Amino acid sequence: MKVHFYKYQATGNDFVVMDNREGKLSLTKEQIEKICDRRFGVGADGLMLIEKHASLNFNVEYFNSDGSQSLCGNGSRAAVHFASKLGLVNGKSTFNAYDGAHSAELLSTGIIRLKMNDVAEVKTIGTDYFLNTGSPHYIRFVDNIHAYPVVEEGRKIRYSDAFKPGGTNVNFVQLLPDNTIYVRTYERGVEDETLSCGTGVTAAAMATSLKGYTSPVNIKVKGGDLSVEFKSGQSGTFTEIFLVGPAKMVFEGDLEL
Repeated sequence: MKVHFYKYQATGNDFVVMDNREGKLSLTKEQIEKICDRRFGVGADGLMLIEKHASLNFNVEYFNSDGSQSLCGNGSRAAVHFASKLGLVNGKSTFNAYDGAHSAELLSTGIIRLKMNDVAEVKTIGTDYFLNTGSPHYIRFVDNIHAYPVVEEGRKIRYSDAFKPGGTNVNFVQLLPDNTIYVRTYERGVEDETLSCGTGVTAAAMATSLKGYTSPVNIKVKGGDLSVEFKSGQSGTFTEIFLVGPAKMVFEGDLEL
């Protein structure tokens, strides 16, 4: 079977995107793993199917490179860009994702402003934090982040007994001047460090606000720059959360499955 695909990247987080509005594609876990393999497939952190939705502009079916599912913030921004290319949206959009409905805006500059769902709780674990921004995220503040062993330490936390059986994503954050942070993420489902993680930097921004940083928090990742806007409430609750950053199509092609 031959399928047409589009390759996207959003601050270095990369995705294979397919138009499945006719509902003809049904990929197995093995096929997803093969497509996302960087030697035997297209290569990506995840795969998305853009589908019809009864009341919203579209539906996003997102798979990590191991075939598991979750919300992907950067992937959702790329999906909005792709949906615009398909003519499904014009500027503002609403769509359904793994954790429910979202709205987003594609600005004239090519930046996508994605509304995330509210965060009801931030847990303190020693000097670290844990919260869910559509995907579970563990936050640890560190110094000298560029030399930090992200994969080694991230894997320990991801597979620790405290987060079994599903595990967690792990973010390491360094505080910088001018309301700015640097974030590196070990992603569950990819099982490696990625160049960027949208739900991860959103979680990091929430945790950083507990240390006195204010909205919008400027975020640096290996793949570029993002920002997170929010309103903070009592007891670690957050509303009006927006993940803001670029997404670009890299190339398109045909793949034989």
